[in-house]
Order: sequence, then C-alpha cells, then structure tokens
Amino acid sequence: MNKLGVAVIGTGFWGKNHARIYKELENTNLVAVCDVNPERAKTIAEQYGAKAYSDSTTMLKNPEIQAVSVCTWSIKLAEEALKCLNADKHVLVEKPMATDTKQAQTLLDTAKANDLQLSVGFLMRFIPGLQQIKQAVETKKIGELVSATAKRVTQWPERIGDVGIVKDTAIHDIDVMHFISGEKPISIYAKMGNMRHRQFEDYAQIMLTYESGKTAFIESNWLTPYKIRSLNVTGSEAIMRLDYNSQELWIENAVETVQPRNSFKEPLKAELEHFAECIIEKKTPMITGEDGYRALEIALAAMESSAKNTVIKLNK
Repeated sequence: MNKLGVAVIGTGFWGKNHARIYKELENTNLVAVCDVNPERAKTIAEQYGAKAYSDSTTMLKNPEIQAVSVCTWSIKLAEEALKCLNADKHVLVEKPMATDTKQAQTLLDTAKANDLQLSVGFLMRFIPGLQQIKQAVETKKIGELVSATAKRVTQWPERIGDVGIVKDTAIHDIDVMHFISGEKPISIYAKMGNMRHRQFEDYAQIMLTYESGKTAFIESNWLTPYKIRSLNVTGSEAIMRLDYNSQELWIENAVETVQPRNSFKEPLKAELEHFAECIIEKKTPMITGEDGYRALEIALAAMESSAKNTVIKLNK
C-alpha cells in the first residue's frame, strides 16, 4: 500500500491524538510534528518516530509531507491551514476552521485553485449510530423527519482558551443537523451567556428552523457536573436515540424498542483513515471545506442572534 506522508501542526490536547493515530494507520506515515513549544513537539516526535519542528513554515518545506492535520488554537487554524495549502499540502483543519467566514472562504478558494483536499474535523459523522440515523432519515425508516434535539454538556475543559462553547462544542451538533437533514436552516434563534467564565460564553441554546418545517434544538454548556453527549431524532413513525459516549443506539416505535449492535469505533481514527484514503484514491471526502464553512456561518449567526436577541435569517 502507498503510504501518505503526513504531519501534524499543534501537538496539544487534540493534536497528539492525531499524531498517535497517523502512526497507527496502515495508509499513513507520520513524517513530522510541529508545535510552538519545542519541548512538546520533541516529546511527541520521539514518541512516534517523527521529526520535530517549532516553525511550521520550515516544516512545510519537507517534500515527504503530502498532507497536514492542523490542530492549533482556534484563532490560528485558518492561518496555519492557509500556509499548508499554499505549500501544496492537503489539509484537515480542526473545527471551527476559521475565525470568520471570510477566512474560511479564502481556504476554500485556495484549496480549489491548488487542486487540494480540504476537510474539517467533524468526527461525529464517523460514529456508526449517526450514520444509521442519517440512512433512516433518507429512507424514511422513521417516517418523515419532524425534529432533532442534541445535548452536549460537561464541565469546563481546561484546554479551551480562545473560543466559547458555540465554536468549540455546539458547532459539532450544527454540523450533525445538516448531515442528517441535508438542509441548511433558514432562521436561527439562540440564547447564550457566561455563568462561570468571564471571557467567553459557557452555555448556549440554539434553535434552527428549516424551510420544510423541520426544527432542530441544540443545548451546550460547560457547567454540568457530568458529561452528556446525545442526539434524539423524532420521525412521524419512530424515534431514534444516540448516546455519543457509549455509541449505543435505540430505535423506538409504537410496538417495540430495538437496539442495533454496533461495534465501537474510535471516530478520530475513522476520520483520519478516511482523509488519507480520499487523498490516495483521489475521492471527495465525506466532510468538505464547504461543510466547515456552513457550520461556521450558522455558529456565527447563532452568536449574533443571542447578542441582538432576535431571529437571524440566513440566505439559502
């Protein structure tokens, strides 16, 4: 098998997992890691047999690198991803992809101009139960889709320091709602605030309304004393419930509750394997740069809705 030469920029909480998985995958060769903290980069590089860098510009000159995971702080994601694209490297950039849609559009345009893959880190899509929900909605196994409710709550994650709950957490569920519905919302209404953390919002409730009449509700916070990651999808004939933590799925109709047996999969591993496979085989990835742009656009609209205490309308 031809192995894809890969690198990771940012080896903190999440980036070190990218490095670990790239080392484990059969279709990738971890060439290098980069971090502004030289000691951290060195530690991860030694652990996984890669070369350490503290400057991404220097690292990107390495001809062995064909693709890069960008896992920096959120405010630096677009800057580093753009460097990679301009260096002719395929990119998987972690969410929220960019600070604003202008930055995100620049990434889309650059990737297209250079004929490069640009994917965004929405790993929830790789959970088998969510893929089954999407299929059930598309085939009307649960009847007509009526609504979906997501709950993603936990205590304050110490790693976060440059974005609030919406761009860090709720954006996953914003993407999930598009993944299962195939629609972009026409309006957004949100309430959010900061109860314990002064700099950024630490709780948010977001309502998405679609032209077809469907609705979606998203609840996120960094206040709850234990972790809940769940999705409830209501159809006219059945309800599907997914626990993201255990990956357990339940399907309930008028006469029975069924629980399909799915093997547990590490979503990040499935995501990175798919990313590499798409580059090697020149296939369109499940998650594109356009998906990242759309989710960011909706997240920003939700923040605007809360700030102005009004419904925000979106263009189709």
